This record gives sequence, C-alpha cells and structure tokens, in this order.
Amino acid sequence: MKANIMYAAGDVRVEELPLPELQQPTDAIIKVVAACICGSDLHPYHSMHAHEHGEGDAMGHEVIGRIQKMGSKVSGFKQGDLVIVPFAVGDNTCPFCQEGLMTSCVHGSFMTGCQAEYVRVPQAQGSMFKLPDDIGDDSPLLPSLLTLSDVYGTGYHAAVMGRVNENTTVTVIGDGAVGLLAVLSAKKLGAKQIILMGRHKVRTDLGIAFGATDVVPERGEEGIARVHALTNGEGTHVVLECVGLMPAYEMSIGAVRAGGVISRVGVPQYEEAPVGFASLFGRNITLTGGPAPTRAYMEELLPDILDGTLEPGRVFDVTVDLDGVPEGYRAMDNREALKVLIRP
Repeated sequence: MKANIMYAAGDVRVEELPLPELQQPTDAIIKVVAACICGSDLHPYHSMHAHEHGEGDAMGHEVIGRIQKMGSKVSGFKQGDLVIVPFAVGDNTCPFCQEGLMTSCVHGSFMTGCQAEYVRVPQAQGSMFKLPDDIGDDSPLLPSLLTLSDVYGTGYHAAVMGRVNENTTVTVIGDGAVGLLAVLSAKKLGAKQIILMGRHKVRTDLGIAFGATDVVPERGEEGIARVHALTNGEGTHVVLECVGLMPAYEMSIGAVRAGGVISRVGVPQYEEAPVGFASLFGRNITLTGGPAPTRAYMEELLPDILDGTLEPGRVFDVTVDLDGVPEGYRAMDNREALKVLIRP
C-alpha cells in the first residue's frame, strides 16, 4: 500500500509498505476514505532529525475509513462500517475515559500512519465512532466529519475548558484550523464577543464567517493593546491559545482579564513559561487545556454537521491524493494552504 513517511525535516516520501495486520485482539484495520495534514505535523516537518538507523515515521493522525478487519475483542461494528477515529485512542472503559479524558487512557495511544491507504486502529472498540449508513465515501459532509477526529474537537475542547458561555468575552490566538474552529466553538457556546488574533486575511475572513466579532492582526504588545481597546481596557474573560509557541502564550497573559482563563490547545513547543505573581497568580488567572479527548465530543458535535447548521470542513482549502501529500506539506508550510485534505 502507499503511505507517507517522514525521514527528517522537510523530507516526506510516498512509499510502498506492507498492509497493516491485526496485532492485538482490540485492533481493527480500516481502509482510509479521508485523512489530512495537521498543523501539528508541521512541527516535525520543521525540526525532525534523521533517525540513527535511517528509519522514518509514518505520518497522519486524523482519519475516516471503512472497517476491513476486526480483532476478537471488537464488537458492535461490522465490516464495511464507515468510522471516524479520534487522534487519541483509548478503551473508553478506564476511569479516565469514563470521565471523558480519553487522552489519559491507561491503555491509550496516539494514532499514527493515517496518511496511507490502510491503517491499524488500536483500542478500536472504544475509539471508533460509527457514522450513519447513508454517508457515502463521496459525501460532501466528509470534510466536516473529518474535523471531528481532531481540529474541531480540539477547538471545542479549548472553549469547554475555558468555560465559554453566553456571558463571556473570548480572544482566540491563531488563525490556523484549530484557531478558526475555536472561534466556531466559542460561537456555538454563546460567547458575546470573539476577538480573533490573526493576520492572514483569507483565514480571518473565514473566522468572521465562523463568528468572530473582531479581528486583531497585530502581534505582541501592539496586539495586546488592541484587545484591551476592544474590551474597555480589561481584556477578555477567556483566551483560547491555539498556536503553542511562546509569543502566543505571552500574548495570552496580556490579553486575559483579571480572574479569567487561559485555555491552551496549541501543542507547546516550550517547557518553561511565566506562571508567577506578575503573570498569572496575582491576577487570579486560571491556566488550563491539553490534548483534546475528541472522541468524547463526537456525539455532541455530530448533529450540527449532519443537518448543515455548521460546516467546520470549510477549513480544508486544498485536496490531494496520497502522491500529493509531500506537496501538501510544502503548501501548508508556506501558508499557501490552510489545511490539506487527503483522498487516497
């Protein structure tokens, strides 16, 4: 089968690999119908060092596919079912899963290798989410449904952890797919003001369509000043940090209102950050967030997609086949694409 393998920064190759096999009775094998390139895939695309023995990493963690095989401990599904797989899989029975935190499952792991023709799904029983039988492989809903695997669920997790409601003002930092879908999520939860910090007009225009009331293209202290100017000098009740870089974290501190919440879902590219009296403690700021347990949100978010109320799949602006994935990485890296959809 074809699969995309990353060997080092900027080095993604389409290769022929053996078909995946069941390794555990809790596994399933699915044929990929739709996958994509994630903004977080660009982190290794920028910084990955070649492995000592020359091996590469199978890329991709977002996928919709049709079940081909199932292990003996997988039930409630049948061959041919169309399923969404969350980027973080789990058994859905351990205490953490039962609390909605599958990303901390005691038997969990993160999906890999989805930018391929077939992929193995660990902990398939608890992870796979079956779609209605009338959703076909060419359904126009597939792009939006695929966002439930990661980016929409991640944006929604940011808003949920930030306790967004109809009484809150919100700043979203980042105009990538997660940031834009954090805007959509904040709107869904009723936020009365949503400030999007981003400087790419095509993206911020989509953010406005998703519900942003204001756009701040400036960065750093200038951007913080603009947020304060839009909020009577107070800042917003909630900041959704969807980038993961230190400048974004620092802007979060500046933009959040006293007593507010900074909710981070951008994968942090740092280990140390200000949390002291002047930055957070003295203003009673809550710091929260983390990897999104997207499986826990699928039932809640699905109906708005099925009835067309929301269209999170608008974040996909380029579509490629498996041979086009290396070019898709280049396009996203150069900001020629917001998010690349893969149709094998």
